[in-house]
Amino acid sequence: MFGQSIFKNYSGLINVFSRILDPLIVALSAVIAYVIRFSDTETILPQDYRFLVLVASFCVVLIFPIFSLYASWRGRGLAKQARAIVLAWISVVFLMIIILFGLKASADYSRLWLILWMGIGITLLIFYRMSVYVILQHQRFKGRNFRRVVIVGADDLGEKLVTQTLEAPWSGFQIGALFDDNKDLKNTSIHGVKIEGCIDDVQYYVEENNIDEVWIALPFRAEDRVKELLYSLRHLTVNVKLVPNIFGFTLLNHSMTELVGLPAVNLSDTPMWGNNKLVKILEDKILGLIIFILTIPLLLLISIIIKLTSSGPVLFKQKRHGWDGRIINVYKFRTMEVHDENCGSVTQAVKGDNRITPFGAFLRRTSFDELPQFFNVLQGRMSIVGPRPHAVQHNEVYKDQVNKYMLRHMVKPGITGWAQVSGFRGETDTLDKMKKRIEYDLYYIENWSLWFDLKIIFLTIFKGFINKNAY
Repeated sequence: MFGQSIFKNYSGLINVFSRILDPLIVALSAVIAYVIRFSDTETILPQDYRFLVLVASFCVVLIFPIFSLYASWRGRGLAKQARAIVLAWISVVFLMIIILFGLKASADYSRLWLILWMGIGITLLIFYRMSVYVILQHQRFKGRNFRRVVIVGADDLGEKLVTQTLEAPWSGFQIGALFDDNKDLKNTSIHGVKIEGCIDDVQYYVEENNIDEVWIALPFRAEDRVKELLYSLRHLTVNVKLVPNIFGFTLLNHSMTELVGLPAVNLSDTPMWGNNKLVKILEDKILGLIIFILTIPLLLLISIIIKLTSSGPVLFKQKRHGWDGRIINVYKFRTMEVHDENCGSVTQAVKGDNRITPFGAFLRRTSFDELPQFFNVLQGRMSIVGPRPHAVQHNEVYKDQVNKYMLRHMVKPGITGWAQVSGFRGETDTLDKMKKRIEYDLYYIENWSLWFDLKIIFLTIFKGFINKNAY
């Protein structure tokens, strides 16, 4: 019999308390920052500062739920919790900055106070949640605050559930038994978890052992047995969860969704919908506009040099596939002498390519030829981070040679990407090189987050601009 804990019974109250405490933490952080900045222990906050704190607290109420900060964190690790808090707080800060610029009031506040507020705020927010996490882990170390689980199905999926649960004791789940209709498996065990009997025995075991959850890990063909199991458990308050065996499919961003009121599983889907889409748009518009404005002098200088050193247009436009496979014009600074391709084909640049101008070679080595694509970003046709777009003709060649090739178009193409900062940039003169690039592109789509984008942008600064494969 596993231990009980007040935290298990009142976990919902913890989240309600967090919803109230988070805005208060933000306000407290502002006061502490004000005292540090102005050494004023008598004035809590001037009126205009109070207004900004009120706005920030309101933003917390709106934005923090978007990052699932008040959903159950059971089964999710410490790093994911910390990352979600950081991203949520960054989003609040971005929104406040936009509001300040919109009201033309940014000059009314001390920048040092704002920086202190941001730092103290994220520190206290993380400290509070980590404190709750430590308390819960301490309870689990004592054998409390676990949800007791039985798994129905002892094939590969059932074994996978047992393995991953045992490898993640922080998840707060403890497996009491397994059940399977295969009579030869009775009284055997998987990683120390005993197979107690067949599916018909589940109801009795759940009642006698105070089980909290039943995880069904049966194949799709066992639909009738699932119905029978659900019927046998109809009088119990145990939570029942179905773990669909979808691991044999080619998956991309698999998740649960709803279709006309019915539950469904996304086997292949874009991550850019709902809140994710909004976050991505804000990221592209804000960062894209800032970078575009900062690089205007450089854009003008490069344009003048191109005109003075070679004949032809400053910009090179090429049709490439964008989001959902739509054709878009992608802009680059012209780096080659003007020439015609045969029969509409597109020949990749190779090392020592005599079509490349001397200044064009410099632009390619430094990636400055890509700068006009920030205009594509502001148009909404590209993102700062995403799979690099290929010429339409190249897509026609590779889509039948590389598995899942066209799935890279389920997000907007990017100026930089995970493949590029991982070394897969430049000429793809072999099929294996293209396969590796697609592998990294699909990994990016599967694991997209604002945090991942910021990491790629950071790596691009140090690894993406100058690259031995850029020629």
